[in-house]
Amino acid sequence: MAKTTSHFVCQSCGSSYPKWGGRCEACGNWNSLVEETISSGPPKGLTSGSYGKNKGNRVEFVPLKGVEKPLPRRLSHIGEFDRVVGGGLVPGSATLVGGDPGIGKSTILLQVVCQLAKEQRVAYISGEEAIDQVRLRAARLGVSDVQCELASATSIRDIVAAIDSTSAPDVLIIDSIQTMYVDTLDSAPGTVAQVRTSAQELIRIAKKRNISLILVGHVTKEGTIAGPRVLEHMVDTVLYLEGDRGHQFRVLRGVKNRFGPTDEIGVFEMTDKGLMEVSNPSALFLADRRGDTSGAAVFAGLEGTRPVLVEIQALVAPTSYGTPRRAVIGWDSARLAMVLAVLEARCGVAFGQNDIYLNVAGGLRISEPAADLAVAAALLSSLSGEPVPTECVVFGEIGLSGEIRRVSQPELRLKEAVKLGFTQSIMPHIDNNRKMVGEAALRRTEIRQLTELLPLFQDAPKAKQAKRA
Repeated sequence: MAKTTSHFVCQSCGSSYPKWGGRCEACGNWNSLVEETISSGPPKGLTSGSYGKNKGNRVEFVPLKGVEKPLPRRLSHIGEFDRVVGGGLVPGSATLVGGDPGIGKSTILLQVVCQLAKEQRVAYISGEEAIDQVRLRAARLGVSDVQCELASATSIRDIVAAIDSTSAPDVLIIDSIQTMYVDTLDSAPGTVAQVRTSAQELIRIAKKRNISLILVGHVTKEGTIAGPRVLEHMVDTVLYLEGDRGHQFRVLRGVKNRFGPTDEIGVFEMTDKGLMEVSNPSALFLADRRGDTSGAAVFAGLEGTRPVLVEIQALVAPTSYGTPRRAVIGWDSARLAMVLAVLEARCGVAFGQNDIYLNVAGGLRISEPAADLAVAAALLSSLSGEPVPTECVVFGEIGLSGEIRRVSQPELRLKEAVKLGFTQSIMPHIDNNRKMVGEAALRRTEIRQLTELLPLFQDAPKAKQAKRA
């Protein structure tokens, strides 16, 4: 007979302990242990060493190559959203959407639902808002006339009873998974056990009925999905809606996708009519750029399969304090420290007595190592006071010995630069026999070592003085 015992589970990392403690030893968080009940012992009808009369069903194996045609993807006709999920929602898939509070998760999903409702049967279940609140948002977005089934519920038992039938909806939105609960568990909604069990039951029904399930997840102060880490492993796709409230841009980034490329992004602009997709984000990020200002370099980046041009701004200012300040927005601060160390050790450029501020314009966050050379160019430009050439894009990875390493798909980066009118590029050296897109319209400056970047800023003042003379 099964026994009922209790243990204490950390709500931040999911670690389990036999007794309560003030601090979780795994993640270090305080007051995060919550008591949960568990059942131990063999299930009914099973004994140790014997399966009794209740034998399990035999697993049926099938060939790797199937004969059935895959179900068509469900398109929302919002190009940026369909791009991130890999070309549309897959029937029977589970997608997790996370983001900061108020960033626009419910808004964009309501827009997606209303577009899908034109061709599919969709259902929107809100556990955080009343039906009237969702209707007010729909009226503001101008989508009140769409045939969308709306409900306000938090019980998984009630939700499963409503959708586990032959007339199940094609697309189901759960907003949010942290508000759902299973009545067979004693813990409160939002705990590790409730989130894990609720998601598991919803995903099981979605696979059974070929429902495209979209779960909304809250994030912690560190920016990760709240609840157990296993939640991200259970779903097929994980999307993060990023952005700064000081900017109107929102970036939908795919960090996991079993049906398409990862690290794909979709760019939206927040307006009073909701989130509007941006088909050419490079032109939008560079709209307010001034080419005659020192400390700015245009980086030709790659987000998934899409090339994106963005301005990297640096400010190097003398400090009167003993410890200079290093402030970074939109990039990795550890990578900035590495670039500064290479500039000082390999190139002899001293930054020790200066405060350094680095910013990626537009609120976009860059994690690509190819931005190293653009950051170095912006730092040298700010230190010397000489601007980077106006119609120039920069990209390349910097090694610890000062070498400039090659990056992936330089053709796509240069093609995007030519499209926006750039005429020059500073980039790593590539094979001379390799033909590049737009090489007739773009003058390439290929460098092998970081020291080759210094003359562009050290010789500029001398050339300017000679021209005046």
